[in-house]
Amino acid sequence: MLKERGISPADVTQLERLAIVGESGMGALTYRPAWDVHQNAALTDLDELSAKCHAILNHEDVDDLDAMFQMGGSSGGARPKLMTDEWIIKFPASGDMKDNGLMEKEYMDCAAECGIIVPETKLMPSQKCSGYFAVRRFDRERKNGTMVRKHMLTAAAILEIDWRTAALDYHTLMKLTNILSRSNMDDLLQMYRRMCFNVFAHNRDDHAKNFSWIYNEKNDCWHPSPAYDLTWSSTYFGEHTTTVDGNGRDPGMKELLAVGKAAGIGTKVCRKIAEELQEYTHSIQLKFTGLRS
Repeated sequence: MLKERGISPADVTQLERLAIVGESGMGALTYRPAWDVHQNAALTDLDELSAKCHAILNHEDVDDLDAMFQMGGSSGGARPKLMTDEWIIKFPASGDMKDNGLMEKEYMDCAAECGIIVPETKLMPSQKCSGYFAVRRFDRERKNGTMVRKHMLTAAAILEIDWRTAALDYHTLMKLTNILSRSNMDDLLQMYRRMCFNVFAHNRDDHAKNFSWIYNEKNDCWHPSPAYDLTWSSTYFGEHTTTVDGNGRDPGMKELLAVGKAAGIGTKVCRKIAEELQEYTHSIQLKFTGLRS
């Protein structure tokens, strides 16, 4: 979009980048004066949008770049997205299998069965695949007919670390949760369950932007956001992006218990949760490991 306007992305300053984000970013922060990008066309065909996203990723010419940019927002992530006030709809990235949306939907359903708090999800209809994965935004809440923005922070933002590299351990996530939530044990158990799920369900794309906290104004603290971006992933280097007690390649029960125990969760409770999640996630990991191999 910038190149179409004769602007080199390398010449855009930090303040100009914030102006481009404007009101389209995740969370409650907005930036003014914003670069007002008008949506020139109403693109409602999801299959058409998916094709346009693939064309952009392949450096092909695409019409309606302004509209695509506005709908894409500033959520980031590996897969192209369409953002509305209440929903985020994902399209497969280059190299993804066409039913990637169905896989993520089943992973999120499995996470919910494992006692993990997840947003509402659904599959949007498609003529080319089993459906596009859609997740309800948790940084927005409708109150009395008005959409209210919620403050949201990722681990990458709080710790100022590069989410693209393996720069985090679950020990740190547990400590961060304890500090932000003011030692809320329910929040610690949620983070422990997510760690166990990622290990047993083979979700190794557990980088620092995939863990967020939402501000609770009433209690003046931060609670873990509903879980997101839970799906089968090996990452390009084959290891967890967030290590488990220092182990990113093949963490297991030993490492999970070590992280839970250090966080102040009893060993019996840690083992019980880990064994439950290992059982719940066994079938889904086998199913999608077979499809991806």
